[in-house]
Amino acid sequence: MTSRPYRILVTGSRGWDDHDMVRANLATAVFQKVPAVIVHGACPSGADAVASWWIRQHRIIGLTEERHPADWRANGKAAGPIRNQHMVNLGADLVLAFIRNGSCGASHAAALAEQAGIPVRRFTN
Repeated sequence: MTSRPYRILVTGSRGWDDHDMVRANLATAVFQKVPAVIVHGACPSGADAVASWWIRQHRIIGLTEERHPADWRANGKAAGPIRNQHMVNLGADLVLAFIRNGSCGASHAAALAEQAGIPVRRFTN
């Protein structure tokens, strides 16, 4: 029987600039949880970008990245919420939410996860 990997969903503001906080909390969350999948929204800046960079820098056997970019062209302004719901629907064991200035997108993803019964660790700056 194969157990499924531990799933960590990272959501965060595009303007999140505390890279050390993202890296430290990813390291803590992954510690002794490999195999693990880091799920994120594939934003080119902020917490998603830091998570993606961290994964590439730590080529830990059993650590994989699952990217879910929003389809802005097809879904317009609804693309972010649609993507957030999709990531939550796929399931996670933990959500790390890095919320800057009350970011609507990261706050939305964190709230969806909480409603789904997924533990959420919120960080603000």
